[in-house]
Order: sequence, then C-alpha cells, then structure tokens
Amino acid sequence: MNRALRTAASGMLAQQMQVDTIANNIANVNTTAYKKDRLNFRSMLYSTMREPGAATAADRMNPTGLQVGSGIEISSSAKSFVQGDLEQTNNVLDLAIQGDGFFKIDLGNGEYRYTRDGSFRQDASGYLVTVDGFRLDGDIKIDPQTVLGGIIIGQDGTMQTIAAGQTIPRTAGTIRLSRFANPAGLKAEGANFFSETVSSGKAEQLTAGKGGTGFISQGFLERSNVFVVDELINLIQAQRNYEINSRTIQVSDEMLQQVSSLIR
Repeated sequence: MNRALRTAASGMLAQQMQVDTIANNIANVNTTAYKKDRLNFRSMLYSTMREPGAATAADRMNPTGLQVGSGIEISSSAKSFVQGDLEQTNNVLDLAIQGDGFFKIDLGNGEYRYTRDGSFRQDASGYLVTVDGFRLDGDIKIDPQTVLGGIIIGQDGTMQTIAAGQTIPRTAGTIRLSRFANPAGLKAEGANFFSETVSSGKAEQLTAGKGGTGFISQGFLERSNVFVVDELINLIQAQRNYEINSRTIQVSDEMLQQVSSLIR
C-alpha cells in the first residue's frame, strides 16, 4: 500500500506538469510563430519478484514472471515545429517562412539566436531589427530615401527598395535563412528566440527556398500552431488522470486505516 501511495503520487506530479505545459500552450495561442510543447512520459523502474522463465519444476518454467511498477516520470519535452497558418498583415516588414527555416538574429555581443517570428521593424539607421531592437543577421539596411511602401522582398529573400523620385528598384541585400538537422533539439530562450545546441546541430545558412529552408512571404506572419480545442481535450484528460491518481491515494489510505484498526 505504501508502494501504491508513491506510485499514485508520481502520477499526480506528472499530470500537474502536463497541465502546466498545456496552460503555457493556451497562453501563447496568439503569440507569433509560437511552437507548442508536448511532454513525453515513461514508466519508472520495476521491482522483479519472480523472473520470467524462472523454473517452477524440473522441466517447467514460469511463462510471465512477476513484476510491479513504481510509477511514471517525465522523460522529455519537445517542441512541435508543425507549420502554423499564415496571417496577412499587409505590413511590408512582416515576413513569414513557409518551410523549415529560421531567421538568424544578432544579439550584438557575439551571440546569435534563431526565430520564426518575422515581425521586423526599421531602426534609426535603417537596419531591420526585431521588436526588441536586435538586428537581423546580414546587416540588411534600408535606404533612408526609400518611399513609404517601397520595399519589395522576394520569396528568395532578395530585398529591393525604391527611393523617392525613382521608379526602378535597387537591391538592398538578401535575407538568408538558417536550417537545423534537428530543430526539436533547439533550446527555447523566451521572446520567441531559440539557441542552437549540440542536439540541434550547427545552423546551416542557405538562400531561402533551398535545402528545405522554405520561401519567405512578405506581408504575412506565421500564427501559433496551437489548436485550442486539442489543448482543451488534453486538459480534460490530464484533469481526469489527476483525479484518478488522487482517488488511488485515498483508497490506499483507507486500506492502511483498516490495517491499523486491526492492531488496536
């Protein structure tokens, strides 16, 4: 019965973390390019009281043995990088990636981060920056004489600008995309940023549209890939599992009380 208490407690802890994960997904349902989390579970160690195949007679053996589990634990969490829907904004500096690529962001201290959030802005010097002021890698700079709306970004990342009094656009740079062998191995840093790890592999910078990076869509943003209905179903399941585990603890406690009453 003590084993049952510990086993049920491990189930309650696992479901609590599941609820925490679901809550974070739902909270970020409107976060640009957010990628939902999911938890993976695994059983804990088993106590083997009788080995499968143990001899029961001279020429007989136990076909199944006897093993009792000790509960559940969280084995890992993983990001789902399924493509989110694209939402048209008509903002010329809003960019969405249709593929597996990432924008490379220069933090200015020798470190880089990667994001799918393409809601860029123009700083006082004309550089493309994130909402926090970090530059898009490549020092993509817009001519200060560019007319309002005179920025054209092709699907391959080539950016052209049209200056005041001009009709012919000129190339201002090329936005390249980064791709990882294992994007699920990226480390989430918050603020829609990811950093590369040993598990993700080194970032490979490529021209948009090549190597599976995907194409760039100007005037669009990628929405979160969280589906609220799915998360609500998972939330209900987690709640029911939590209740059942708590009921197991209650039953085990009642059984212990009955044993204690026999001693009196």
